[in-house]
Amino acid sequence: MGIIREQGHAVYSLQADERHLGLSGHSAWLGATQEMDAKVCRPILERLRPQWLVVDHYALDECWEGLLHDCYNHLLVIDDLADRRHQCSMLLDPNLGRVEGDYLPLTPSRCTRLLGPRYALLRPEFSVLREYSALRRRQATLRSLLVTMGGVDEKNVTCRVLKALEGAPLPVNCRITVIMGTTSPHLAEVGRLARVMRVPTEVLVGVRDMARCMAESDLCIGAAGGTAWERCCLGLPTLLLVLAENQIPGAAALVKAGAAEILELDRIKLDLPLKISEIQRETTRLECMSGAGLAVTSGTGAWDVAALMTDGVY
Repeated sequence: MGIIREQGHAVYSLQADERHLGLSGHSAWLGATQEMDAKVCRPILERLRPQWLVVDHYALDECWEGLLHDCYNHLLVIDDLADRRHQCSMLLDPNLGRVEGDYLPLTPSRCTRLLGPRYALLRPEFSVLREYSALRRRQATLRSLLVTMGGVDEKNVTCRVLKALEGAPLPVNCRITVIMGTTSPHLAEVGRLARVMRVPTEVLVGVRDMARCMAESDLCIGAAGGTAWERCCLGLPTLLLVLAENQIPGAAALVKAGAAEILELDRIKLDLPLKISEIQRETTRLECMSGAGLAVTSGTGAWDVAALMTDGVY
């Protein structure tokens, strides 16, 4: 929230209701029932009266949307599970391989469904650096390795990756860049490990130029999820770690497209050195993965979605 406020935007914080922390599945992530959350949101939305309301939460569905439908003109729902009904004007699911039929029974007939990585909502700097990133990957070599497991990395997967890389046949001129969020509980441990790695290893915290970091890297070891589309836009080959169940379909689709390869976390100490060895032996492997990633998305989804929202159709 701090970053959002720093950009000059208003933030309204909602308090969790401990009486409803026993909710199961994704419903528990809301911190309240949908009815209670809608009641708290109503006075805020009545003041704002937005032309468009954008909702991105696994715990919300047509129940919440219906309770507040009179507080906004149009609703854009961002989803990637296709497991619940919505009452919305527009639905965005950036998953690779998602098809119209996945949402036909879950959305109104008049709903505009924006499906696939073409509509992934990336910041402008990714498309700006796309050409530069693609050009530097021709006849790619492994000299710069990026490790990024998301902002928090609660399970400290980053340290497991670094320890596995210690046993990998990395080139003598290789360097490793680790990116972590400011709220990660394992920053100190990762920092200590980075200082004793045999390959120069830098830890960056709370970076504001992720696109540049990705564009300057030859291979990423990263978590599946939304950042996958950022890597594809820049043609950054990736060894994927699936850290949540909802990431499985997207990760499988990226592998099928040839833009990434899967690493099993339980076997990472053995498999990561093997992957690194194979990549160096097969000289065109990085270039092929890069080309496949570039074909997944151009990174202009945010502009395309904004244009659809403002072109007067609604």
